[in-house]
Amino acid sequence: MRVISRRALREFWETHPGTKEALAAWFRLLDTNEFSNFNEIRKTFGGADYVAPFTLFDVGGNKLRIITVIHYNRRCVYIRHVLTHREYDDWTDKMRKVKGGKR
Repeated sequence: MRVISRRALREFWETHPGTKEALAAWFRLLDTNEFSNFNEIRKTFGGADYVAPFTLFDVGGNKLRIITVIHYNRRCVYIRHVLTHREYDDWTDKMRKVKGGKR
């Protein structure tokens, strides 16, 4: 798969010391494999979830979240966000409000 863009990972690990190894390992797995659908992603990444339109990855022992959009027909993974667990919780709350209207 082609991961677009590795820059998001690099910027994250530069500001969050200790995350480089986990993020680089995630990148290598995606970069060296081809996936035809989400079920194949789940075989390699057991902590992956799909919440349309995003594929979410738990990385680094459930400490990090990588939010992506995957186009299987193009074999491209677009990184939308790299977040800590806490940042992910805030992002999730914002997404619920956007989808469900203001509560």
